[in-house]
Amino acid sequence: MSMELMQAPPATRERVHATPVYTPVVTPPPSRRVVSLDAFRGFTMLFMASEILRIPAVTEKLPGAGAHLVGRLLDHVEWTGFVPWDLIQPAFMFMVGVALPFSVASRRAKGEPFGAQLRHAVRRAVILIALGIFLRSQTRPQTYFTFEDVLTQIGLGYVALFLLAYARPRTQWATAAAILVAYWAAFALYPTPPAGFDTATLGVPADWPHHLTGFAAHWDKNTNLANRVDQWFLNLFPRERPFLFNRGGYTTLNFVPSLATMIFGLLAGGLLRRSEPAHSKARRLVGYGLAGIALGAALHALGVCPLVKRIWTPSWAVFSAGWSAVFLAAWYYVVDVRGHTRWTFPLVVVGTNSIAMYVLVHVGEKYTAEALRIHLGTAIFDALGAPYRPILVGAATLAVFWLVLFWMYRRRIFIRI
Repeated sequence: MSMELMQAPPATRERVHATPVYTPVVTPPPSRRVVSLDAFRGFTMLFMASEILRIPAVTEKLPGAGAHLVGRLLDHVEWTGFVPWDLIQPAFMFMVGVALPFSVASRRAKGEPFGAQLRHAVRRAVILIALGIFLRSQTRPQTYFTFEDVLTQIGLGYVALFLLAYARPRTQWATAAAILVAYWAAFALYPTPPAGFDTATLGVPADWPHHLTGFAAHWDKNTNLANRVDQWFLNLFPRERPFLFNRGGYTTLNFVPSLATMIFGLLAGGLLRRSEPAHSKARRLVGYGLAGIALGAALHALGVCPLVKRIWTPSWAVFSAGWSAVFLAAWYYVVDVRGHTRWTFPLVVVGTNSIAMYVLVHVGEKYTAEALRIHLGTAIFDALGAPYRPILVGAATLAVFWLVLFWMYRRRIFIRI
């Protein structure tokens, strides 16, 4: 999500021009913005916001395997594996880590003491958790205490991430590895259900085709360690009814391995601030990213740990961070190294106010869509035929949200946490 890098106003951004490979690139001043990070964040946010186009639901009603394939690529997988849609949340969490070294450097350059920075980190974490709960409680009869969405997950791990920003890279690597190994061991040691256990009592039919078997069953849906912890933890809060399971299988403890994802982003941000050739930094990001993808895929293929985004298995933490590193390298090379920045402006508008876009999507979608219907009628949204109406309504709604952010951008209004 949008973090400390958003604090510098657009007018103060400096463009990073292409640099010959043999010329050292001086470490950017603490206040310098990495435009590629704003653009990457904006692209990821728009990709997430495109859910209001309801493309998967539309493609289900269309003939042809191609349409159905598009729909599957824009919806989460049922359990193991991944599609592009599953990489959205890891990308956000990775970028939180990337932004943090720049934030810390900026605050230190201003003479802000460590205690003040720590208080700011704690306050940010609390606000992110509270905002996540508030947004998830929309349309509920009472506060819906849940901690599996991206905002609360970032908030739960943010203070630890901030403290690690002051550690050496070796310590950061070791911490991420220790988190993932310990989390893997905790799941592996937690007993699987006894033979004949009725998983339907936990929202998973016995004939569900995605059940995991053998050693992988330790990471099966709603019978794993993290769901058992939620049956205790979430019932400590006032609820409409006792918590037994999350229909999607998501859990609060996801924040533990996703902290490792943010640490990998922290390492990437530290790399970008180093005084070494820009081309070298891009290549190293690609190398680390490909290694992460290969390691995560190997752990899945060898049966050591399945790739499951919904419970953020350690293999998923490594695998998704690898993809995020490769994407960041591509954006960094094209935008900051080669200097192709002009085309990124629509994305930067969103990337510098991603919290605002996130809230607009979750709070303003239905209101905006209804306002468009009232003032423009329905004929314009049936131009491609009734089946495509949700896509056109969603696109118009997104356009309205972008114009709101553009207005804020022009007036240097940035929602900061």
